[in-house]
Amino acid sequence: MNPDDPLLEILACPLDKGPLHLLPPDEAGQLEETLYNPRLRRRYPVVDGIPQLLPSSGRQVTEDEHRELLKRIAP
Repeated sequence: MNPDDPLLEILACPLDKGPLHLLPPDEAGQLEETLYNPRLRRRYPVVDGIPQLLPSSGRQVTEDEHRELLKRIAP
């Protein structure tokens, strides 16, 4: 996905219906492209450019992961 994609403006978390943040893959290759909901601390994968937004596709992150992901959210 492209950070300027207008689709990002209408995508919402399937659980709280709030906005999501697009996080690109990290340089170390440990984290794939992800849509992140910092309110619920859940991340949703983007596979081949397609957001996987089923509630069962989301993964709860730990406190440490949450802090790292917050650093990656563009201001």
